[in-house]
Amino acid sequence: MGKSIAKPPSKDVVLHGFGAAVRQVRDDKKFTQEQLAEFSDMHVTYISQIERGVKNLSLFNIVRVAHGLGTSPAELFAIAETVRPPAR
Repeated sequence: MGKSIAKPPSKDVVLHGFGAAVRQVRDDKKFTQEQLAEFSDMHVTYISQIERGVKNLSLFNIVRVAHGLGTSPAELFAIAETVRPPAR
């Protein structure tokens, strides 16, 4: 038998982490949600849902958000991995 593989993170943990990463970068750049929505060609409600960890984005929308923030999807994912899971 091969090595045991760790259980992947839950959907909630992934969405929370990615949303927190988006919020962190947006705050660092001093953008409002409205500005990010405009820069990403998305609706402000969608940006809010991303940041709250309730929206599961497509790959295309991940790229759009990263572009709006002036960063890469890889950078957002790197930041997301450092976010603590939400308390239960």
